[in-house]
Amino acid sequence: MFQAIHNTITRFLTQATVANILFPLARVLLASIFVMAGYGKLGMGYEGTAQYMASMGVPSLLLPLTIALELGGGIALILGWQTRAIALLLAGFSIVTGIIFHAGSAEQIQQIMLMKNLGIAGGLLVLALAGAGRLSLDRKLYGDGV
Repeated sequence: MFQAIHNTITRFLTQATVANILFPLARVLLASIFVMAGYGKLGMGYEGTAQYMASMGVPSLLLPLTIALELGGGIALILGWQTRAIALLLAGFSIVTGIIFHAGSAEQIQQIMLMKNLGIAGGLLVLALAGAGRLSLDRKLYGDGV
């Protein structure tokens, strides 16, 4: 019975039409947190973020790079441009920031935030392995995709 369910799901997910919908959807869902976070750090959130980073021992000089990675990387993922490299960078970023800002705290919310970062990193690593899919700039420019 489980084999039949597995085969049915596999046949469904490997249809070109389904993959053409799910790959861009996955990219948008993973990228949205980075785009929103990067955008939120601009303007009114900039100074508060710089202070928070400094309080955690992270030089606030890294904030412009953080914003560039979050905004630029998020937009690149949405477009499916340099997806494998960007997904690896954002996965590493998610792991490092999760450890720096959330690990070591006994507060449940901080542990949840750490696990969120690790979960996002896991999704990004799968995206790095699978590529952007057919509806992407990677596919159009480099022939890379599924």
